[in-house]
Amino acid sequence: MTFAGQHLSTVAILLFAVGLFFLTGVYVFAKQGIKVLAFFALMAALLAITGGVLRR
Repeated sequence: MTFAGQHLSTVAILLFAVGLFFLTGVYVFAKQGIKVLAFFALMAALLAITGGVLRR
């Protein structure tokens, strides 16, 4: 798939989706006041998005 002039593989798109999933977890955990889980979800989201960027 081509997006903004860059070719993205299926795995990269999947990693971006996983990153977005974890980012919604950050919001939910932060809203409930569970800061430790929000931090771990943020780290997982950053790793997944970074993997998607590097995988392209």
